[in-house]
Amino acid sequence: MSRVLVIEDEDGLRRALAINLRGRRYDVATAPDGARGLAEAAAHPPDAVILDLGLPDMDGTEVIEGLRGWSRVPILVLSARADQSDKVLALDAGADDYVTKPFGMDELLARLRAALRRGAAGGGDGTPVVETAAFTVDLAAKQARDASGAPVHLTPTEWHLLEVLVRHEGKLVSQRQLLQDVWGPAYETESNYLRVYMAQLRRKLEPDPSHPRFLLTEPGMGYRFIR
Repeated sequence: MSRVLVIEDEDGLRRALAINLRGRRYDVATAPDGARGLAEAAAHPPDAVILDLGLPDMDGTEVIEGLRGWSRVPILVLSARADQSDKVLALDAGADDYVTKPFGMDELLARLRAALRRGAAGGGDGTPVVETAAFTVDLAAKQARDASGAPVHLTPTEWHLLEVLVRHEGKLVSQRQLLQDVWGPAYETESNYLRVYMAQLRRKLEPDPSHPRFLLTEPGMGYRFIR
């Protein structure tokens, strides 16, 4: 039974999608926003994701980028945005298909079946475990381990900061985005928070915290995770 994750903030549509999918023998999980969708995907990796772009906490393209940090799961976008530029952004971010609202349920289900076939042909989903030479980050277990495999104790804030960076592997994450994602919109100018917590993360994870190899600073811009 294929597992489908529906990330959609509109309650009625989310319920309708879940009912139709379950009626066709899919295992369905749902989330009303991007953060809970990413957490659900990490904890219980789906075989496909149906994603609305207009979410209350983040743009759907950020969810796509977060998933693509560790997963090849097929992503089918639903959106009321019909502009070509919006479609290009979503597809460039890593979406596999784009359906404009309003849509027919039969068409959506046909596109989902096609996406699942492509996903199976491509070797299936990845795993939410990111390994470096110095430490491993298990997104599903919400656990970091050192090179010997021993757990690294991280505070909830440290973990959240690391998780955001790892989900955007290789990409610059701006200071403002990190502050909003980890502490909330009221803290988007508190760059000193980032300096303190990044220093703590480096002390716990980097072999040489004064010369980081994995958690990098882009001066005046933000931070980047590479491995």
